[in-house]
Amino acid sequence: MDLENLVSQSVIFSMSVLLFSLFAFSFLLRKHIHKAGARKAPPEAGGAWPLIGHLPIFGGRQPPHVTLGHMAHKYGPIFTIHIGNRKNLIVSNCELAKECFTVNDIAFAGRPKTVAFEVLGYDHAMFVFKTYGDCWHSLHKIAISEVLSNHRIEMNKHVVLSEVKAAMKDSYNKSMAVTEMDKWFGEITLNVMFRLVVGKRFTGYSEENERIRKMLRSFFDLSALFVIGDAIPWLRWLDLDGREKAMKKTAKELDEFMQIWLDEHKCNRNHGANRDYMDALISNIDQGFDGYDVDTLIKASSLILGGTDTTVSTLTWALSLLLNNRQALNKVVHELDTQIGKNRTAMETDLNNLVYLQAVVKETLRLYPPVVLNVPHESMKDCVVGGYHIPAGTQLWTNLSKMQRDPALYLDPLEFQPERFLTTHKDIDFKGQHFELIPFGAGRRTCTGKSFGLRMVHLTLANVLHGFDIATVDGKPVDMAERVGLTNAKANPLKVILTPRLSHEAYA
Repeated sequence: MDLENLVSQSVIFSMSVLLFSLFAFSFLLRKHIHKAGARKAPPEAGGAWPLIGHLPIFGGRQPPHVTLGHMAHKYGPIFTIHIGNRKNLIVSNCELAKECFTVNDIAFAGRPKTVAFEVLGYDHAMFVFKTYGDCWHSLHKIAISEVLSNHRIEMNKHVVLSEVKAAMKDSYNKSMAVTEMDKWFGEITLNVMFRLVVGKRFTGYSEENERIRKMLRSFFDLSALFVIGDAIPWLRWLDLDGREKAMKKTAKELDEFMQIWLDEHKCNRNHGANRDYMDALISNIDQGFDGYDVDTLIKASSLILGGTDTTVSTLTWALSLLLNNRQALNKVVHELDTQIGKNRTAMETDLNNLVYLQAVVKETLRLYPPVVLNVPHESMKDCVVGGYHIPAGTQLWTNLSKMQRDPALYLDPLEFQPERFLTTHKDIDFKGQHFELIPFGAGRRTCTGKSFGLRMVHLTLANVLHGFDIATVDGKPVDMAERVGLTNAKANPLKVILTPRLSHEAYA
């Protein structure tokens, strides 16, 4: 009887253990299923190649943002592609972009390590390419205080105006000559940035100046390229596409100039209020950190002058759009004549009154943002976007062109209509809070120089439109084809004829 009781109790105990185990297993299974659902991955684009994934997207003749925009029609506003074994998140919707750069701003504050950023950016020392951390904070703080703060911009406004006037005077003296506006705008912005950064001005077309111009052009074109080594690191040493060799050549030339300028500054230190950016860097960076020596940090940080390209592209697109939309061009000129008259050129104090010109710039940046896919970010930790799990180490590309041409946000989104920013979208600004218009990005990695760049764009555009009647050389519409590169530039030069329209004294 005792044996039977013992067996009975044993059976009951075993059944209880079994039932408890089944309950626990069921609970854990439900929890796992729920967790798996929460970790749902975004849609993945098809068409990946073996080993290299979707790398060919970034190497074709069609700009990548156009290809990715077509893919968004198929896969939706959030999807992933692969470059080798690296996952890339493509976002083409303003609500998703807002989620990335507000809720997940710190998560996406990193920068990916690419061959281009390594070779051209002093092994990621250039703070635009540098991942988020103490070193980035230090360099960013110096850039803001010494060049890009409102106080510094106000102090240096005479530099911008003097370069604009010099270009206008030169064109007045060469009245009716064919002018390549990309170079015209480039001469202004290059001189402004070089004067602020290294205290130099480049005049004429000497062999050395041409080398610098070509070097900066190569820097921007090459910075946008992916190479085989990005997809398959163990094949990098072969440099199968020859791109890394071209990058190293440009980086070597760039470093040679930077070293010459650095040595000159060390010998002729300027501690005054009018010191240039390199003087400020020498004063503020007295020891290496993050594995970089002092000289490398100074040279890498001085590459802020690379921002010239984004300003030139915006000015060129704006003028091209106006030449193709003569009614808008006439409105701008009428506003300039009304506010300024015909006896002087535009000053900074005039800009607040030029509301239609401001709308033209906004509409230009909506259609042709300077960096169409934004500078890539990288997630530093796991996060969730649009309900999808995004693991750490994922590169984020924001397709600004697709976002800012969304028919749900803008009526007739492909049309150039500056008036929309005086009516339906009049309250939208560039501060990174209105995600339907973020041509400079948003969040803590937004473009540092946007305020300065916008001032340059407005002042330069106001003066060229006010100072000259402008016509295309052949009388035909401007070709709006885009070129593949880090900066969204025109594929073909914009050649025009400038005819002075103000009194002689205005150009003096």
